[in-house]
Amino acid sequence: MQSQPHSEPRRYTRVLSIAGSDSGGGAGIQADLKTFAALGCYGMTAITALTAQNTLGVSAIHGVPPEMLKAQLCAVFDDIGVDAVKIGMLHAPDIVRTVAWALKQYKVQRVVLDPVMVATSGDALITPTTVQVLVDELFPLATLITPNLDEAALLLGRTIESANELEAAARDLFAMGAPAVLLKGGHLPGDEVADLLVTGPGSMQRLASPRIASRNTHGTGCTLSSAVAAHLALGEPLDRAVAKARSYILQAIEQGADVYTGAGHGPLNHGFAPLSQRKTPRV
Repeated sequence: MQSQPHSEPRRYTRVLSIAGSDSGGGAGIQADLKTFAALGCYGMTAITALTAQNTLGVSAIHGVPPEMLKAQLCAVFDDIGVDAVKIGMLHAPDIVRTVAWALKQYKVQRVVLDPVMVATSGDALITPTTVQVLVDELFPLATLITPNLDEAALLLGRTIESANELEAAARDLFAMGAPAVLLKGGHLPGDEVADLLVTGPGSMQRLASPRIASRNTHGTGCTLSSAVAAHLALGEPLDRAVAKARSYILQAIEQGADVYTGAGHGPLNHGFAPLSQRKTPRV
C-alpha cells in the first residue's frame, strides 16, 4: 500500500560538517554525523583530511587537496542546500581559505567553528602557520567558536591553568574577531565543569555542571560543536542552542561511561536517545 504524498513539499533540516575523518569513529565527521542524526537532522560532509586514528591516538594524517574539498562543498550546496555548518579540523592555509570562500559564496548564516588543533590524546592536528589564517579568514564568518583550553592557549599564546583565568581568556578570544565564543573549561581539574559563553563586549554567561567520571571522552569537542550547529539549524537562538547542546553531550558522556571501546579514550554514547528526523516545509 502506497503512502499518500503530503499536500506541500517537505525537506529535512540540513547540517554540513566540514572536518576530518576519524577512522575510530569517535570524533571528526563520524561523531558529527552521529550527533546530527541523534538530534533529528540530516547530516552531510565535506572531508578535509583522513586520519588513521583510534582510542589511543593519531598515527597518520592525509590531507585532502583544496580542489577536492571545494568540489565536495559545491556538490552539497548546489544541490541539497545547508541550514547550518559545523567546521572542525582544517590542517592547512589553503583548506581554510577554501572553506571561507564557500561560506561567503553561499552566504551561510549559521556557522559553528570548532578550532580543532589538539586531539584528546594530545596529538597536534594543525600546523602553526594555519592558526593565523584561521583567525583572519574564519573567525569573522563564524556564528560561534568553541575552543577548549588547549586550543585557547595556542590562539592566545598563553596557558590557562585556573578557573580565575577563564574570564579574561574568553574576553580575549572574543576580541580576536568572532561574534561569539564558547570557551570550554573541561580540562581544568575539579568536580565541576564550567564553560563561558561570550556573545558581546558586556555579555558573558557561565554554564556549569558536575563532572562526570568517565574514560570515554574522545570526541567531546566535535560532538558539542556539532550539537550546537544542529540546534541552530533547527531554529534555536544561540544561547538556547548552546544550552541544549551541553545537555545532550552531558547525557552522552554519562550513558557511555561504563562501556569499553578500545584501550584508550573511548567514544561517547551519541545514540542514547535519538530523535526522529525533523521535516519542515520546503521553500
